[in-house]
Amino acid sequence: MAWTLSVTELNDYVRRALASDPSLRFLSLRGEISDFKRYASGHWYFTLKDEQSRIQCVCYRQYAQRIDFVPESGMKVVLTGAVGLYTVSGSYQFYVETITRDGVGELYLKLEALKNKLLKEGLFDVAKKRQLPLLPRAIGVVTSRSGAVIHDIATVTRRRYPAMQIILRPAQVQGEGAAEDIAQGIAEIAMLPQVDVIIVGRGGGSLEDLWAFNEEIVVRAIAACPVPVVSAVGHEVDVTLSDLAADVRAATPSAAAELCVPERTALEATIHKMQESLGKAAQNRILTLQSRLAYDEKRLAARHPLSQVQSIRAKADLLSQRLQSAIEKQMTARKAKITLLSDKLNALGPRQALSRGYAVVRSGQNAVTSVTQATEEMTLLLQDGRIQVRTVDIRKEDPFGEEASNL
Repeated sequence: MAWTLSVTELNDYVRRALASDPSLRFLSLRGEISDFKRYASGHWYFTLKDEQSRIQCVCYRQYAQRIDFVPESGMKVVLTGAVGLYTVSGSYQFYVETITRDGVGELYLKLEALKNKLLKEGLFDVAKKRQLPLLPRAIGVVTSRSGAVIHDIATVTRRRYPAMQIILRPAQVQGEGAAEDIAQGIAEIAMLPQVDVIIVGRGGGSLEDLWAFNEEIVVRAIAACPVPVVSAVGHEVDVTLSDLAADVRAATPSAAAELCVPERTALEATIHKMQESLGKAAQNRILTLQSRLAYDEKRLAARHPLSQVQSIRAKADLLSQRLQSAIEKQMTARKAKITLLSDKLNALGPRQALSRGYAVVRSGQNAVTSVTQATEEMTLLLQDGRIQVRTVDIRKEDPFGEEASNL
């Protein structure tokens, strides 16, 4: 008789059957890691594959903490653990307990070789990175028409600057021919004169999913692009060669739009602030020039010929006044000195002596000052006239002696 089971019962039966098989309990698997994801919970989720098949794997935090390295997509490893069934989805997976390195995957080796080649050519040189325009006339986007990338970019752009023009160049972003289409799309959209910046990207995925953005033709197209390029490939943990070649790498397409499109309100506030600063600067400049002009006019007026003549004339008048004052002062001083000398002369002169009762004796034109000079006839000069005298007696003695005092 056939069983009739619910889905849950069937999944639980298969889970227990797998768990009871000793050959599936302690198993080692060799393969290449793909689509590795590390979650905040500490759990690791990835795919292990070989040339023909793949299996989903999970390594819980208690086991991941014991592993001395963090796996990467493209890495060849050997896993130990057990096979089990995830009953919620009905899919079987490998529960990893240990991971050891087992070489590097072919894609990883190919990626590293191309990376080293382009690095030597200078395609990733930081000095060649260009700044993004402050306010682009239009943003070019090279991505899938149907993916979430263009939707996220448009949403952010409309919120930050509604009038910004977005020009989409649809491109195949995965699979055969994707790299050529992306490279051609970059070249085509860069030829549009209104496009000032280009966003190239797609959503996240495994190393294989993102491989088109590691192709040499795409990397060279980004490096040769005449306008700045923002790479928004995958999620924050995914790094492609296109990210290294781009002028700016954005963690997500939304972040790329935020980098390329300024906020209109913030831009208007900045412009208003700059206008105020410019007005104040212009006003201060005008005041400075007015002050300098007034100073120059004052200096020019002072150097005018008429001003020079007036200045010299004023100096001449001042010097003339000083000279006249000095002359008058000298004249007054000299007059006072002459008067003083005249008074002294008069006091010492013969007239003063005659007024005091003395007389001047002259013999002819000569003054007689000694009895030895006396002549027979002489003239006596008194204060009010002359007397002619004749000599009767001559005595040589002290004129103010005792005998003379008795006279």
